[in-house]
Amino acid sequence: VINTSEVSIVSERDYVTNGEECIIIRNVAESTIILDSKTTDHIVVKAMTRITIKPDVGKIDEDYDEIVADKYACIEFRFCSGNWYILSSDGLKNS
Repeated sequence: VINTSEVSIVSERDYVTNGEECIIIRNVAESTIILDSKTTDHIVVKAMTRITIKPDVGKIDEDYDEIVADKYACIEFRFCSGNWYILSSDGLKNS
């Protein structure tokens, strides 16, 4: 059982998830988010800046070591069987 908080506002260049249900990254030029499978198994990431998302173990969608998302992206992740999976994403943003 993983205890979670609801939402965290992140304004750090490097951040490791800690059981949050949702994180919002803002007030920083860019940020790297590490998905920590020991504390987090499901999370929604909302980017108000450019972000790089990396898993602590395994891959993302069994294929990627990291993903890069631009400002305003929103991505939902689930950890399962040693990998992180993207459950939903709002895709590319039009400028």
